[in-house]
Amino acid sequence: MNRKDLSKDKFSDDGDYPCPVCHHGQISTMPLMEALACNFCRHIFTLDAVTQHLTMADSSLPLTWRWNGRGWRSVYQNGIVIGWGIVLGAIAFVLLPTTLVALSAYIFPAEPQAFLSWLPIFWIGLTFVCHLLLVVSIAIESYQFPVFAYLNAMQRNLLRR
Repeated sequence: MNRKDLSKDKFSDDGDYPCPVCHHGQISTMPLMEALACNFCRHIFTLDAVTQHLTMADSSLPLTWRWNGRGWRSVYQNGIVIGWGIVLGAIAFVLLPTTLVALSAYIFPAEPQAFLSWLPIFWIGLTFVCHLLLVVSIAIESYQFPVFAYLNAMQRNLLRR
């Protein structure tokens, strides 16, 4: 990337800019199209020149970034404020079902010599992991961090070596 590209306050489609998804490739305009693409992760983007917003066109999530003159900053969805109520709700969503399953396993214990005596412990762990993954996936979606796109780009980088 040229030093002159980094000094631009406004994004223009005549230069190469770092990819906001993989952070390894460069995005530039695609020939004969009004779109931009990364030369590393091959994601396609559309640009709103007025608001300086770059949107990933090949994603089911509306991932959007804004150029600030030096790099891309994520544009969070309007109205998302993560306060104490949401944090406490997420903790309760993870711990309450896990506690209920653990309490039922404690009150009605399995016989130690039974064939499926390991199932209550497994069920407690599975309940915790599933609820935790739901909370994490919602957090990732609200903060617009493209985990799978980043992992695919890293895998492609390792395969090139």
